[in-house]
Amino acid sequence: MELRLYQQEAKAAIFSEWDKGNLKTLLVLPTGTGKTIVFAKVAEECVRTGERVLIMAHRAELLEQAADKIKKATGLICSVEKAEQSCLGSWYRVIVGSVQSLTREKRLQQFDTDYFDTIIVDEAHHSISDSYQNVLQYFNEAKVLGVTATPDRSDMRDLGQYFNSLAYEYTLPRAIKEGYLSKIKAQTIPLKLDLTGVGMQNGDFKAADLDTALDPYLYQIAQEMLKYCSDRKTVVFLPLVKTSQKFRDILNEVGLGLRAAEVNGNSMDRSEVLQDFEQGKYNVLCNSMLLTEGWDCPSVDCVVVLRPTKVRSLYCQMVGRGTRLSPRKEDLLILDFLWHMERHELCRPAHLIATTEEIAQKMTEKIENDPCPLDIEAVEKQASDDVVAAREEALAKKLAEMKKRKRKLVDPLQFEMSIQAEDLSGYVPSFGWEMSPPSEKQIATLEKLGIFPDEIDNAGKAAKLLDRLDKRRSEGLTTPKQIRFLESRGFQHVGTWQFEHAKRLIDRIAANGWHIPSGIVPNEYRPGGDT
Repeated sequence: MELRLYQQEAKAAIFSEWDKGNLKTLLVLPTGTGKTIVFAKVAEECVRTGERVLIMAHRAELLEQAADKIKKATGLICSVEKAEQSCLGSWYRVIVGSVQSLTREKRLQQFDTDYFDTIIVDEAHHSISDSYQNVLQYFNEAKVLGVTATPDRSDMRDLGQYFNSLAYEYTLPRAIKEGYLSKIKAQTIPLKLDLTGVGMQNGDFKAADLDTALDPYLYQIAQEMLKYCSDRKTVVFLPLVKTSQKFRDILNEVGLGLRAAEVNGNSMDRSEVLQDFEQGKYNVLCNSMLLTEGWDCPSVDCVVVLRPTKVRSLYCQMVGRGTRLSPRKEDLLILDFLWHMERHELCRPAHLIATTEEIAQKMTEKIENDPCPLDIEAVEKQASDDVVAAREEALAKKLAEMKKRKRKLVDPLQFEMSIQAEDLSGYVPSFGWEMSPPSEKQIATLEKLGIFPDEIDNAGKAAKLLDRLDKRRSEGLTTPKQIRFLESRGFQHVGTWQFEHAKRLIDRIAANGWHIPSGIVPNEYRPGGDT
């Protein structure tokens, strides 16, 4: 099985991190982009060098899926460590293991601590839990790869307590743009759902409180779904099993094109219902968070999230049930609602691709104020432009203040805006070392290169800036000092210019008594337009 380009890049990046000594590294791939195939190929490479590999997950479906994909992708057969099955004595070098079984002390003690050379954790956002840590700490000399769909920042901070690095991240917007995932449209339903009385538990909304808050709206939601879901294959996520079953009955009562089924952990006929849904006997499938992991139905083209959450990884998993490509499928529609709450932010369609909360808020406003479904990529582009314009306006005011102070160093924000580096201006540290203060060496180097270091409060941002400055130097682009000088005289986005062009222009200004030569209008000037 040939890997796609981004999958090849991911595999190479993982081994590169291990070679550098970062033995606990992360791979982030959106749902539907083949994370199982990537770690299957990683496992194959490890086996080729004589290693024994453990693939660990918390659900039987994930283990079966991993073993099946590994066999198809590599030809390797997996041994199983789960319940009454054991890999001990097996000559197979890849083992799929249930964390619930492995975490039992009596079972762990049967293994030498160096029995596994490499451990791959599927759905790695669970890996901070005590059960996973119990196993990982026991085999503490093994290389570890954690694989997860797009996590939110709080997840990354938590994961950063155990993992040393992020080897590779493939983003949802890039996957859509490159044609590997379905386009996504969002439609806000003008139905205001009051969540002000919902409490919090373990960092997210209490399922029981959500159930109580949601119940009065179920009939209205069903009526709204009639308008959008009759000709789509829809998955609905709800807080509790009893609500999921009740909503199924309401949808079937409403009728007129909606044929609903429901599955939960105790469904005796779960496989049959899922198969009937895939084959079109039902066009709406209700569940209480059962289908967030380990179930694929590419023809799903509508997702209704009636289990609001603050956790972006969970929201991405729910929406991910509909992001895969399928014949005759044009796009994925997300039905969103006007969730009313007092204090807590929750994930909305904008959070799937927005790089900052500021952009997400702008996107949400635009989606809410339009009566038609909107392509979230197009909305993100417009919202990003709006945010950049607002930042540039704020920067102009800041530059005016800086002129009065006549500071010789460049403000980091001015540098980031000038070189049009959204990844720098929106940077948030994830791993422990990134959150620590900048080192004395970093501060001294930044100041030497012309960046005012006092406004950089973490080592991760300092490292990113220094890497970018080094790359710009090798590419022959302008220096921070050139940016400061020319932009203080009204020239714009000097950060996108070549070093030599900026140097020639500064030399002309110096030769003219430090005045702008006649015929040059700074705010209209473009490099290459003069000689």
